[in-house]
Amino acid sequence: MPSFDLNQETLAQHSSDMRQFIDWRPATLDNGMRVLEGYNSSGLTLTLLPDRGLDIWLAAHNGRPLTWISQGAPHTADFGAGWLRLFNGGLLVTCGLRHVGPPETDARSGQFRDLHGDYSLLRAYNVAVQRGWRQEQYVAEVTGEIAEAALFGEQLHLTRTVRLVLGEPTVEIVDVVENRDDAPAPFMLLHHFNFGYPLVRAGVELHVASSAVMPRDLTAAAALHDWPHYHSATSRHLEEVFFHQVLTDVDRQAQVWLGSPTFGLLLEWDTTYEPYLTQWKNFRLGSYVCGVEPGNCVPEGQNRASRSGRLVQLAPGARHIFRNRLTVTDGAEAVAFARAHLDALRTRGQPVAIDLTDYAL
Repeated sequence: MPSFDLNQETLAQHSSDMRQFIDWRPATLDNGMRVLEGYNSSGLTLTLLPDRGLDIWLAAHNGRPLTWISQGAPHTADFGAGWLRLFNGGLLVTCGLRHVGPPETDARSGQFRDLHGDYSLLRAYNVAVQRGWRQEQYVAEVTGEIAEAALFGEQLHLTRTVRLVLGEPTVEIVDVVENRDDAPAPFMLLHHFNFGYPLVRAGVELHVASSAVMPRDLTAAAALHDWPHYHSATSRHLEEVFFHQVLTDVDRQAQVWLGSPTFGLLLEWDTTYEPYLTQWKNFRLGSYVCGVEPGNCVPEGQNRASRSGRLVQLAPGARHIFRNRLTVTDGAEAVAFARAHLDALRTRGQPVAIDLTDYAL
């Protein structure tokens, strides 16, 4: 927390413009992409990309990077290029809204779907910044709308809010997804949070309140005993992916924590419509980036999700709300506090109702 007073009366005595302490500042990069730079007097700084789905690109705390970014990022959207070539890295890359998983051809229509869908290529519109006191908290938030739509096709609409509170090392992401069509729509959404050095490095651990951990494939199965631990960058390391059946409290909230004894990041989310958690471990030399990914699916694609009965069909007019919250835990005391709450959830939590038995090896 800041070492100076941030209450409303004190700030008013010293400044007539709250942008001195908290704001989202718009700018345009040389490649024409819009960005919004966020700060809130907590040490947390973020960069949003309205032209890539209002995802979060750069992220740091007191100058310490929290994520990994790809070479040359941020990349402008190009539907002619593959998803991997346009992957920016960054703190949040949203996957969906109709497909999450490897490239595939639809089993019935023959339609091709690229890795992790189209969402991150879409531009946000009606982007706005709102600021003001809400009782004892000063809040600055960005809202924007994203449409994944086609004539005679899907009509999905997402409204995103990215919220900062003065003095709190926390960012909250709230997504509201609606089906504006007159027919049900296949709906897959994964919040692909990406973490990099020095947040993730040798000796770091992931703590999850869960009742079961399942490997995605034989590579992950061979490393299942070691899923909580992170290691040194390794040449040609093969990615390891695990699925967690998380435990939730009475309000359906789940938690995970990633870090070391003195620094880390707490992720909390609402499992009402987002019951799955995927863990991605990628220690590859130069591309050292690891993911912790809540979703309404696992990254398996529409075909397999449909066969297993896991594919969500969003009804006409239906709205699903997703809430994710990331908090920096800086110092041994903050880390201990976060982990104590996680330990309590392990003791009292209830497992989410998901079925991934077809992944048993």
